[in-house]
Amino acid sequence: SYPEFLYQHAKNKTRVVIGGSHGKTTITAMLLHMCKALGIETDYMVGSQLEGYEVMVRLSDTAPLMIMEGDEYLSSPLDRRPKFHLYKPHIALLSGVAWDHINVFPTFDIYLEQFQKFIDLIEPNGHLVYCEADPHLPTLAQKARQDIGLHPYIQADYKIDTKLHRTLVQLDGQNYAMQVFGQHNMQNIAGAALVGEAMGIAKANFYRAIASFKGASNRLQPLHRSADRAVYKDFAHSPSKLKATVSAMKEQFPDRTLVACMELHTFSSLTADFLSEYKDSMSVADIAIVYFNPHTIAHKRLPPISESQLIKAFNRPDLLVFTNANTLVEQLKTYTWMHKNLLLMSSGNFGGIDYQYLIDFIVAQ
Repeated sequence: SYPEFLYQHAKNKTRVVIGGSHGKTTITAMLLHMCKALGIETDYMVGSQLEGYEVMVRLSDTAPLMIMEGDEYLSSPLDRRPKFHLYKPHIALLSGVAWDHINVFPTFDIYLEQFQKFIDLIEPNGHLVYCEADPHLPTLAQKARQDIGLHPYIQADYKIDTKLHRTLVQLDGQNYAMQVFGQHNMQNIAGAALVGEAMGIAKANFYRAIASFKGASNRLQPLHRSADRAVYKDFAHSPSKLKATVSAMKEQFPDRTLVACMELHTFSSLTADFLSEYKDSMSVADIAIVYFNPHTIAHKRLPPISESQLIKAFNRPDLLVFTNANTLVEQLKTYTWMHKNLLLMSSGNFGGIDYQYLIDFIVAQ
């Protein structure tokens, strides 16, 4: 399998592996951005196209280091081990644990066990960086072997300039203006900084480098920004990612009405037994909309989902539910967009919505 191949390539290098149910692509991207800015040669494997990088994988004979995104999904149809169990990191990061991939991990306990095994597979005298704010990781970390160095983090110290809609990270009396925003990204930055320290990078050098980081592809990606409105697109689809992304938008733009629109698209999100995990995930949005395509449910051979099921699952009596993309667009066109933001969240494409048509309408208002 390709995870085995990556390990064989990197077995004589220092291996840095970024795992967790959310944020791993962004944290991996932050570390690669840091390496590029500081002139550090590294091999890598990351799950998204990054600005300044032509490819998502680099394998060389010369780099002493390899940074890998550690996915917990199965290595291959033949190798049922989670991918990140094969990498045996010297430096590991876990961003958080939130039940996912229920088609292969049918209970949360089975899912959680994969992260404990990942910690057990850290190389002797290795490092574990983990998010202390997560409800599960501190317990897992305390079960780690005695030779593993533990490095907990919560989030970077930050404040928001609400007039300019920018986030300032504070370190040793210095302010660093960030391109990314949201509490979840401040957590990601804090974690990446500790991984950098374990690699020998001073925190001040890390923060100078990360100030120019614009985010991983499809993560809070601005499609339009102007003085009184914005449109953002995000890959968020799982409950924890949804909640973090919606909260980030509301925190960054507290003076604007937030229209949050998400598509149920993955196997987990379209499974009736999993829907309750979405409770309160869009509670801070002023207008919350869910779209799903009934044909996708039928294709995945899952039972149908009703509007009342979704309203109960999300715990929002005012939740708007659409099963037709054109009807969804027409609904969005009924809003006055002055002092409003639109957030589109999906790992799909909202039934082929023409994003540019929608943006042009919002801008022209």
